[in-house]
Amino acid sequence: MNVIVQSTGITPADVLAVARRDARVEIADAAIAAMTRSRDIVDGIEASGRPVYGVSTGFGALANTSIAPERRAELQHALIRSHAAGIGAPMPREVVRAMMLLRVRSLALGLSGVRPVLAQGLVDLLNHDITPWVPEHGSLGASGDLAPLAHCALALLGEGWVLGKDGSRIDAAQALQAAGLTPLDLAAKEGLALINGTDGMLGMLLLAIDDAAHLFTMADVTAALAIEAMLGSERPFFPELHAIRPHPGQQASAANILKLLQNSAIMDSHRDDLAHAVQDAYSMRCAPQVAGAARDTLAFVETVSGRELRSVVDNPVVLTDGRVESTGNFHGAPLGFAADYLAIAAAEVGAIAERRVDRLLDVTRNRTLPPFLSPDAGVNSGLMIAQYTAAGIVAENRRLAAPASVDSLPTSGMQEDHVSMGWAAAKKLRTVLDNLTSLLAVELLSGVRGLQLRAPLTPSPAGRAAVDALVGFAGEPGPDLFLAPVLEQTRAVIAGRTLRTTIEEAVGPLA
Repeated sequence: MNVIVQSTGITPADVLAVARRDARVEIADAAIAAMTRSRDIVDGIEASGRPVYGVSTGFGALANTSIAPERRAELQHALIRSHAAGIGAPMPREVVRAMMLLRVRSLALGLSGVRPVLAQGLVDLLNHDITPWVPEHGSLGASGDLAPLAHCALALLGEGWVLGKDGSRIDAAQALQAAGLTPLDLAAKEGLALINGTDGMLGMLLLAIDDAAHLFTMADVTAALAIEAMLGSERPFFPELHAIRPHPGQQASAANILKLLQNSAIMDSHRDDLAHAVQDAYSMRCAPQVAGAARDTLAFVETVSGRELRSVVDNPVVLTDGRVESTGNFHGAPLGFAADYLAIAAAEVGAIAERRVDRLLDVTRNRTLPPFLSPDAGVNSGLMIAQYTAAGIVAENRRLAAPASVDSLPTSGMQEDHVSMGWAAAKKLRTVLDNLTSLLAVELLSGVRGLQLRAPLTPSPAGRAAVDALVGFAGEPGPDLFLAPVLEQTRAVIAGRTLRTTIEEAVGPLA
């Protein structure tokens, strides 16, 4: 699998291929030509002696400090070393790989004034599976992700650390030597161009979009299983009821749930009972309204990230007419707002799932299922504490749903007096989605237990697929099990794509 970085950019699928599937990266000839033209402009400025920010001056609050020509390369190296000031645990490999590819993308658009060798250096790191050690703390999201990108750039210089295959920290010089790569020397403007971007927060957001899209579909699956197990009604999901409130996400979610509930002996057992479930609880019949709103939020976030993926995010930029202009395009507000918005939506998808779990386990509300889904409740506690775990995760997600993007702190001697906190917003979004995976795992296990306890009535094809996916490690309802490994394996089922594929083979495609 190859990803070719064009002078017009790359796609979200390209980012996922490199970050998660180790696709090999190449730079198109047109992109090399665009970078060469841009670099010629910078070389001309250097020869003219004109003062230009980041080329012949210092940075940030030192923007008015002139730098002598013989010290400008030193300036770029010093910039990288001083800005590689992060602290904390290393960011995941997939995030760092996404960051590096996105920086290559931005440089390849040909408005950054760098030599092609700079972008090729990042490509070489990717293709040799060298992942810089990027600490989790350091970025304020303006001017871009300075510290994280500086840690990436430092590895190009043969300095700093890279991530070992076992998670250890290795000297970058050692890793480059082992791969047969030579450290780069930076020219004027190049250090700044390596770090002045939103690539970290954009990379995390693109990865989160992929995760959220899958999890929101799986939320429809687990909701349908819980509704089926609780003898819920399918009537609230009829398409004509959602046509009169035409939010596209809501319509897609309702269509999923209705499709998942078909061909079920459990549903047939009460479908024509006029006394049964005139109105189900909100957590059941409003599932499409909540999950659908999250889908619409995701669509907005996809639009924002798509625009950013087409953007030149650098400062200053070298325009094709020869001007070098300062910009504020490195400010991460669009991405910070989007990440906070998606975190709120994902937190609520998990919250309503936990409410269905609680209902499934409550003998007063689960419509004849045993307490806590244990056939021998009393001696056995069933899934009682699994719901405790879910409740604790919901509480954490509510804390994480508080927006990071409103929490600006001034830096750099008040030159950078408003920052986006986009890195923090994107990072906590990933935690919210990881927590959502756990919440849906608890609902999946609970739904499967409920369906098993409805025997001899047979569940829907989706329900049968879910039971088959879990029965090998979760077994049948009976004496209590050591639940932690069961929940871990159920999490893997939620995160993976096999169960969805199996269900779609039985019922048709899900949105």
